[in-house]
Amino acid sequence: MVKRLVLAAGLALALSACGDQQFSGGSTRHLAPIPAATMALMSAKGMSKDDPILIRAYKKESELEVWKRGRDGRYAHLKTYPICRWSGQLGPKVREGDRQAPEGFYQVTPAQLNPNSSFYLSFDTGFPNSYDRANGRTGSHLMVHGSCSSRGCFAMTDEAIAEIYAVAREALSGGGQRSFQFQSYPFRMTAQNLAKHRYDPNIAFWRNLKEGADHFEVTKTEPQVAVCGRRYAFNAPNCTDADPATAQAVARKQAEDEQTIAELVSKGQPAVKLVYEDGGGHPSFGQVAMAQTVDEGNGFPVLGAAPTARNLGDVSRPEALAMGPREIPLEGPGRPKAEAPTALAFAPNATPRSEAARPAGASARSTAVATAPARQAGTARVASAEEPTLPPVPPAATTPESSRSVYQRMMSFIGRVDEPQTTAAPAVAAPLPSQRSDAAARARAN
Repeated sequence: MVKRLVLAAGLALALSACGDQQFSGGSTRHLAPIPAATMALMSAKGMSKDDPILIRAYKKESELEVWKRGRDGRYAHLKTYPICRWSGQLGPKVREGDRQAPEGFYQVTPAQLNPNSSFYLSFDTGFPNSYDRANGRTGSHLMVHGSCSSRGCFAMTDEAIAEIYAVAREALSGGGQRSFQFQSYPFRMTAQNLAKHRYDPNIAFWRNLKEGADHFEVTKTEPQVAVCGRRYAFNAPNCTDADPATAQAVARKQAEDEQTIAELVSKGQPAVKLVYEDGGGHPSFGQVAMAQTVDEGNGFPVLGAAPTARNLGDVSRPEALAMGPREIPLEGPGRPKAEAPTALAFAPNATPRSEAARPAGASARSTAVATAPARQAGTARVASAEEPTLPPVPPAATTPESSRSVYQRMMSFIGRVDEPQTTAAPAVAAPLPSQRSDAAARARAN
């Protein structure tokens, strides 16, 4: 009986997102100072380590921003960190075990910082909040932590979480901030993104999140969050606007954005839905996660084997991370277009299908994007059932070797390009490798 209880407790912990545990071992990593370079950046921007902070995370762009409040009471951007791994799809967390990272507005208190995390260091996002509970959403232990493995969390790498943790610690202790706001979005709340995702099933929820984002963009102050009628309400105690001037300024911004959305749609902006194998991560981590050095024992990539690779620790489902999202065109709410491609996502060297699959927030302040190396053939392109059957091509005349182009001769290593095949063999997905290391198997199971 005792054994069953232990197994049940372990299963519950595994299902509860990242399963972050408290480990006591006398570690002092949580006391590490803020790096000198970041302290210099604060000084250059007129900030101090004790100033209050606010954090914003964006799934599609895989970026996390830290903001600090200045002497004028307004927040200014300090630094952007690439997110190594988040799991699930764009959209909110709904139930325990769905692998979704949360979206919404959360408060983080000093008690939610975990100095003895099993993922180096971490802080709990505070899910579920009052909005989540009002809408029947369940889940627990949704963290921002180290490493590069996620089951509903934002994994930042050990190096990045050490710095973020130190910045938060100083604001909450030295500065006396009682809690900081953590804002989590599916993507940057731009008119372009909302036009692209206008038919997504989550669009009503995302528009509600945009209201809070607009309050922050207009005022550069932390929006006060309430729940009214199972919706987020911002700067509205008792569900009424407290500051008419702010409400009018936000309404003007929203009207401008709606006009931009309408113009984009009228000009033919396609509606899409992004579908991930299991979440994503910043492109700068792609080369490391799918390093081409392999373990001779099982044929799988060895992390950190390349000379320039960073030590990411455990990476959950690296093959899903490398694939990137599929972009499904929609012709109406939840209705994919009939000609929507279904095979390109499985091509071994697939690139994002359009700009929608590329981080829209990439800028000079973002970490430089590394080009992911071509993967060894593990899957083949799966032919769509709707692809037309081409008529047979008559055989071409034999071309003398001396008259063949350099390109043709080079391509002869993988097949003759001057001799079209009259019968095309059906494209079949090649099987994935059957052997995996224990670490890769555990990451796959997550």
